[in-house]
Amino acid sequence: MSSGTPTAAQADGGGTTMGERATAMTWRIAERTQLSEGQYIKLRRLNVGLLSEMAALRNQLKAEPANLDQALSDLLQRYEWDVAALLQPKQLAVYDGLKSEFTAVNIR
Repeated sequence: MSSGTPTAAQADGGGTTMGERATAMTWRIAERTQLSEGQYIKLRRLNVGLLSEMAALRNQLKAEPANLDQALSDLLQRYEWDVAALLQPKQLAVYDGLKSEFTAVNIR
C-alpha cells in the first residue's frame, strides 16, 4: 500500500512508534488466524502502510472533516481488500469476526 515505512514516527500520542503498533496489530491477528511466516510479514507491511497513510491523511485533511472521513473510508476499504487477498478462506472467516475489534481499538 505504501512505499515508505516510517517506523520512527510517533503514533497518535501512544508513545509507541507506528512500527510497534503495526507489529502489535499483526501479532494479535496472527495468533488468532494462525498466519504463516510469509503471511505475517506481508500483513505487518500492510499494517505499517495503513497506519502511516492514516497519519498522513489526518495531517493533510485535518481542516476538512468530510474529506478526511471519505479518504479514511477509502483507505480502510483498500486495506480490507488487501488483507482478504492475503488470507486463506478459514483465516478470513476468523479475521472477519475480529475486524470490529481491530478497527475500533487500533486505528483510532
